Amino acid sequence: MALVPELPAVPAAALPSDAQVLDVREDDEWEAGHLAGALHIPLAQVPQRLAELPAGQLHVVCRGGGRSQRAAEWLQGHGYDTVNVEGGMGAWAASGGAMVSENGREPEVI
Repeated sequence: MALVPELPAVPAAALPSDAQVLDVREDDEWEAGHLAGALHIPLAQVPQRLAELPAGQLHVVCRGGGRSQRAAEWLQGHGYDTVNVEGGMGAWAASGGAMVSENGREPEVI
């Protein structure tokens, strides 16, 4: 059995400003608040939507870090360069990170 390298991770507050972010939360979570410029593909749809992923390293985020960990590990196992965003959008918001919403309201993490 081949060894899978340990998944890299970065605390949400230390997310690089130029990171390519893949948000794997559900539609209602995304609409309430997300990082500007992030790509949204709900976790269950990731395997069917690989063609939409940009080249290069992907920072994967969800609400708290669990779903993004699973997505990042799965993607890494399929040859993608992924980093899990520890603490997810909850930690990002708590650190004062900027967000946008799609629902016309003040961005929030739900």
